Amino acid sequence: MVNPSDFKLGSKKNSYFKAEDVLKDRSYVLPEEDKKALTGADIIYRALCAMLYNYAPLSGHPGGSISSGRIAASLAYKVMDYDFKDPDLQEADILSYAAGHKALGLYAMSALRNEIAKAFRPALLAPETRQLRLEDLLGFRKSPAAGTKLVKQFSSKVLDGHPVPQVPFVRLSTGASGIGLGSSIGLGLAAACSYKENTPKVNIIEGEGGLTAGRSAEALAIAAAAGLDNVILHLDWNQASIDSDKVTADKESRGDYTAWTPAELCYINGFNVIEVADGFDFEQVYAAQKFAYDLNNGCPTAIIYRTVKGWHYGIEGKASHGSGHKFASEGFYKAMEEFENAFGVKIPRFEGEQTPDNIERSFWDCLLCVRRAVAEHKEVFEPLAEMLVSARGRLSALKREISAPEVQKVYTAFTPDKTPEGFSFPAGEAHALRTVMGSALAYISQETGGSILVSTADLSGSTGAGAVAKPFAKGFYNKYSNPESKYIASGGICEDGMSSVMSGVSAYGTHVGLAASYAAFTSAMMHTQARLHAIGQQCWKEATGEAERTFIIFTGHAGMQTGEDGPTHADPQALQLIMEDFPKGAAITLTPLDGNDVWPVLSAALVKRPAVLYPVVSRPNVKVIDRAALGADVPAAAAKGVYRLCKSSKANPDGVIVVQGPGAGEVFCAEVLPELKKRGVEINAYYVTSRELFTALPEEEREALFPYADMQKAIALTDFTLPTMYCWLKSKMGAEYSIYPFMQGKYMSSGKAKDVYKEAHMDAKGQLEKIEAYLETIKAGKWQ
Repeated sequence: MVNPSDFKLGSKKNSYFKAEDVLKDRSYVLPEEDKKALTGADIIYRALCAMLYNYAPLSGHPGGSISSGRIAASLAYKVMDYDFKDPDLQEADILSYAAGHKALGLYAMSALRNEIAKAFRPALLAPETRQLRLEDLLGFRKSPAAGTKLVKQFSSKVLDGHPVPQVPFVRLSTGASGIGLGSSIGLGLAAACSYKENTPKVNIIEGEGGLTAGRSAEALAIAAAAGLDNVILHLDWNQASIDSDKVTADKESRGDYTAWTPAELCYINGFNVIEVADGFDFEQVYAAQKFAYDLNNGCPTAIIYRTVKGWHYGIEGKASHGSGHKFASEGFYKAMEEFENAFGVKIPRFEGEQTPDNIERSFWDCLLCVRRAVAEHKEVFEPLAEMLVSARGRLSALKREISAPEVQKVYTAFTPDKTPEGFSFPAGEAHALRTVMGSALAYISQETGGSILVSTADLSGSTGAGAVAKPFAKGFYNKYSNPESKYIASGGICEDGMSSVMSGVSAYGTHVGLAASYAAFTSAMMHTQARLHAIGQQCWKEATGEAERTFIIFTGHAGMQTGEDGPTHADPQALQLIMEDFPKGAAITLTPLDGNDVWPVLSAALVKRPAVLYPVVSRPNVKVIDRAALGADVPAAAAKGVYRLCKSSKANPDGVIVVQGPGAGEVFCAEVLPELKKRGVEINAYYVTSRELFTALPEEEREALFPYADMQKAIALTDFTLPTMYCWLKSKMGAEYSIYPFMQGKYMSSGKAKDVYKEAHMDAKGQLEKIEAYLETIKAGKWQ
C-alpha cells in the first residue's frame, strides 16, 4: 500500500491564496462607506431577483442568481475598469455570465445599476437602446408576441431566459453547461492577442455545476496553456444543483457528482486559486477580486466563493435552483420584507384576476417601489454612481492601445473573381482539399495581419488547418512566451472545449476563431457551440447594427475517403447535421469538388459574413477536373453554390444528375461522365459547392442556373447522406435512383477509399449501373 502522503503535485507556476490572508494587506480592505452602499444595492438586487421569478411568471433560477449577487456587485461597482456609457467599448473589462441560468441576476444587477446612474449621474447613461432599464425587466422571458400593454408602452427589451448580446455589456450567448466558460475564455484569449499591455480583464461568473461538464476542464487547460492571466473565474460554490445539495467534494467527503473540489480542479488545471470562505462578506469578496486583478503571474485565476444558493430568499439549496415561491404567495412577500424594512417602502399585494396585463401592472408597481427607494436614499446609492465614474476614470488612465489585425478585411478584401496566385490549378493536377483550404485561409490571415486564430484537435497537419497558423510564429500561443503565434493549444483532443473557446474569440470581434477536427467529430461535438454563437451573433446584430462575426469550423477528413479509419471516422453524416439546421444565412457549408473550387466558394462565403462557416474538405488528393473537356463552368462559378459540370445539347435532356462531394464527384467526372458522353447520353450535370450560397441567390438567378424543370428530373450523387440532397430532388422517384453512401442500408467497412466506394456501390461501375437504370426508367416513360 502506498502512503498517500508520498504523492505530491509537481512544480506549478500557479499559486494558492486565502482571502483572509489577502486582507492582512490594508490596501485590499474595503472602506466602510463602500460596504454600506454595496449592502444596500444587494438588498434591492435580491428583491429584484424575487420579483423577476414571481412575475416572469414562475420561471428562472432565483437561487443561483441570489448567491452570486455580491460577487457581481463588487466587480461591477468597485473592481472592473469600464465605461458605463459605452457598453460595447472594445478595451473595457468584461463581465461574462458563463452560468447562463443566472440571467435573472444579471438582469437585476444591470437594471439597478442603470437606475442608480439615471438618478445620480445621468451623464453616464448610454443611448436608451443600449441601456437595460427597470422598464426592460417587464420583458424577462417574454416573447414579443405576448403583446402585453406595458411592454409595448415602454418598448421593453426581450430578455431571454439565458443571456444574449441584446443585453448591454453581454458579448455572447451562454447557457449550455461548460460552453459559456469556454467561450468566455475565448473572449479573454482574443483580448490578450489584441492588447499586449494592460490587457482587458475577462471576469467569468460560473457555478460548480458548470465545471462538471467535461468541456469545462478542456477550456481551463486551454486558458492555462495560453497564459491568460487576464482571465478571472468567479466560482459561486453553493453546492446545489437540481438533484443534489452536495455537488462536489469538500474537504471532508466526496460529492454526489465529483470527487474534486472546485479549488482542486482549477489548481490542477493551472489556475491560481483564491478561496473566499464567506462569499457574502463584501470585505473578503472585494479583497480577493482586487488581489486577482494585481496577480499578473502568467496564470489565469479562479476565485472560489463559498455561498448558499437562495440566501435570505426563504428557499435554499437545490429547492431554489430552478424554482421559487409560488406567485404572489406569502413566501414571496416574506422575501420582500428586508427590502421594505431597509428602505421604508411597501410592495403592493396582487389583487384581481391573474391575467397577463394585471400581472404585468403589479410587476410594474413593484418596480416603481425600487425606483422610489433609489431616489429617496441618496446617501446609499449616490456613492455607487460615483463608483461608476471611478471605473471610467481607471479605464482612461490605463491608456489601453489595441494592436489587432485588420479583421474587417477578411469579409471585404477578397472576392471570387480575383483568385490569388497559387490557387488556380491546371487540369489533371491532384491536390488535397484540406491543404488547399488551409492554404487559402492562411493567405487571408497573412494578408490581414494575422486575423485568424487556429486550434485543432491534436491534428494540426492532418486536418490541414494548421497551415493557417504557419505564416506566423512557430509553436503554441502563450501570452508571454510566444505572443505572435496564431496556433492555440487545444488542450489535446478536445473538440468540445476548443470550439467553445474559438467561438468566443470570434465573438470578441478582433479575430476570427477557427476550430478544426475530423468531420465525424466537428458536426456533433461543435454543434451546440456553433448554435450558441449563431444565436449570439443574431442578437448582437439586432442590438448594435453591426454585422455577424464568423466562427469557422474546419471540417476535415469528410466523407468515405477516410476509408482506412473505418465508419467511426469516415463519416458521411456530418454535413446533414449542419446543413439547413440554422436560420437562413446564419451558417454556410462549403463542399468544393477540386482545388479550383476552393478560393471562389470560400471568398464568396466570407463576403456573406455568416455566424458559422463550415468548410467540408477531404484528406486524399483529388484530381482537378478538365472543365474544357467536360463543358463545365469556369471556376469562379463555384461562388454561386452550384455550377454546371456539363450541359445537354437537347432542350429536354436524357437525364439530370446533381453531384456533391469530392470522392464520388471525382469518380463521376473522371470515369462516369466521359463514358456517358461516349455512349451519346445527353445529360445536364450540376455540382453543389454550397447549398446556402445557392439559396441566397435571387429566385430568377437560381432558376436560370438550375431550372426547376431539371430538379423534377434529377437524381443525386453524393458523398453525404441522402437528406442533404432533397432540395434538388423534386420528383417522386428522384431519391429512389440517387446514389449515396447508405444505399446498402449499413455503414461501410475499413479499407482504401476506392474499395470503400466499391463496397458502397459508388465506384464507377456502381454509379453507371444506377444511372443506366435511371435513364431506362425515363426512356420507358415511367418517371414520376
